Amino acid sequence: MKSTVSATEQTWTDFLAPRYWGTWILILWMRLLALMPFRLGLAMGSGFGMFLYFVLKSRRHIAQVNAALCFPDKNPLERKTFVKEIFKANGTGLVETAWAYWGSKDNIQKRTTLKGADLLAEALKQERGVILLGAHFSTLDLGGVLLSFYGCPVECLYRKHDNPLMDFIIREKRGRFTSVIERKKLRQVVRSLRKNHCVWYAPDQDFGKADSVFVPFFGQLAATIVGTTKMVRLNNSPILMVSHHRNADNSGYTIELSPVPGFPSGDDSQDALIVNQTIEREIRKAPDQYMWVHRRFKTQPDGRNKLYDETAS
Repeated sequence: MKSTVSATEQTWTDFLAPRYWGTWILILWMRLLALMPFRLGLAMGSGFGMFLYFVLKSRRHIAQVNAALCFPDKNPLERKTFVKEIFKANGTGLVETAWAYWGSKDNIQKRTTLKGADLLAEALKQERGVILLGAHFSTLDLGGVLLSFYGCPVECLYRKHDNPLMDFIIREKRGRFTSVIERKKLRQVVRSLRKNHCVWYAPDQDFGKADSVFVPFFGQLAATIVGTTKMVRLNNSPILMVSHHRNADNSGYTIELSPVPGFPSGDDSQDALIVNQTIEREIRKAPDQYMWVHRRFKTQPDGRNKLYDETAS
């Protein structure tokens, strides 16, 4: 009978098979990116983003659809420019992930400003843990590093990666600044909250109809999971929105904690709407720094997933 190895017992030597060689090349490339000086790294990330803009036709189409749906006030030329900026920001995000995984924490910390620390301190006084409502900003992995600078014990909920090697790297490297909990392991979440830790949770992707309600997000109906309400109920924990943006002048980063007004409301649909409105509020501070390359509106109430069908345009 074949024995299994738990995720915590794995080492890099478990991934030497030829099927992982391509992933190792990617990891080596990111490891080299981590050595880049700050300004050069940002420039390289932006340039790489433009390369992806021309190469990843499918992702470019998704971003174009999202831009048209969510920013109807933009004319075609403005939307084209906006989509290019999205790819630049996401390309830069890859460099920032490399810095988060292998770079110098000191270099990042000196470029970081925290807003709303008093809100977090007040929430932790309740000793019920804190749910940190997150979102898929392009600075996603760097956000955990930024929070760790301020003595906040954070557990990050994540969805297991399909590539076992990438999953191993993500867990190992995020462990530099936070603990990771697989999304379905709610018992671990409860234990963390009872220790008065913070749990980062991002419900801003389309997980289908199961456990979801349809409420507006940037004016479009979006399948929105009701898991945020369930998370708060686990330990009657307070909730704060956490956003992290690259400063407009590229001088560094701002991480901001802010209230989630009216949450929980006692109604799952209303709670989901509040979550979407809160996330939308933070995205609008730097719209290009959000991962618009994801199919946020792929699930629709009528069951049709045609919004991103290139043949339907």
